[in-house]
Amino acid sequence: MSRVCEVSAERVEYDEFGLFHENAAEYGLPYSEPPVVRRELIDVGSGRKLSALIWGTGEPELVFLHGGSQNAHTWDTVAMALRPRSLIAIDLPGHGHSDGPSEHQRSGHGPVAAAEDVAEVIRPLAPNARCVIGMSYGGLITIALTQIAPDLVRKIVLVDVLPGLDPEQARHISDFVNGPATFPDFEELLARTIQFNPTRTVSSLRRGILHNAVQLDDGSWAWRHSRWRIHSQSDETTPPTPPESPMFEDLLDTLGRIEVPLLLARGMRPDSVLRDDDEAELLRRLPKAQVVHFEKAGHSIQGNMPVELAATIGAFVAQPAV
Repeated sequence: MSRVCEVSAERVEYDEFGLFHENAAEYGLPYSEPPVVRRELIDVGSGRKLSALIWGTGEPELVFLHGGSQNAHTWDTVAMALRPRSLIAIDLPGHGHSDGPSEHQRSGHGPVAAAEDVAEVIRPLAPNARCVIGMSYGGLITIALTQIAPDLVRKIVLVDVLPGLDPEQARHISDFVNGPATFPDFEELLARTIQFNPTRTVSSLRRGILHNAVQLDDGSWAWRHSRWRIHSQSDETTPPTPPESPMFEDLLDTLGRIEVPLLLARGMRPDSVLRDDDEAELLRRLPKAQVVHFEKAGHSIQGNMPVELAATIGAFVAQPAV
């Protein structure tokens, strides 16, 4: 039975492109005027559209794919630190402002099916991008993209993810994502987010929620990525059974066939999902892969050390292809 709660009717103001000054102030970035950012919708077939943020006015050099339960705005600070580079950040299927996942994705084909959609967005918006950066689930989609559309992937940055990891290592993330789909008011949603992200500033978490949740007509709040399950479960607070086998192990072979330069950005705090044996497996399969450790970051490196991550990406992209 779904939970019953008293809903707040107070409306919370939200200006999607009016918060960039907060990102700049929190991380000491120069800010004389708002960045040039626009949102576009791209038809990916079957009556579905995916949304993307386009940063800058030039041809995009970089493509960013966020993690599961996130949205394109998770990259805002990184994008600001990379200015004046032009780039795109895509809302994955079922996330942010994008339509829900395809039937192919719903039927258990996850990252591969999502990569099919993502390719349809990259082709018209950033066909010559120099690098695809994928965090968590977006990183797995990036690996799948090398199989679906290899011509669109020239370099890769994986942010704290590899296929085949032990699901127990990511349980703290799945526990958060698989929680309630709706909340009676903004403060309850913020409190739960703070509980699961104790090292992040409240201001950054509040900003993230405004980008990643939507206030419904009755005043309650729902995660944008949860809109697709609000009416599809008999009990919205009951999480699905976590997998027992290594997660997305089928992508390991695809990873081993990658021929373009690849860099793994690994968070080193306990709330990261990777361990030393995961890193060793990557280097066994791809001996030329580069690995950069972020000592003060957990799983969300773009949230904990965005300026340092931007510098790492910029330096990697500048390296000549071997």
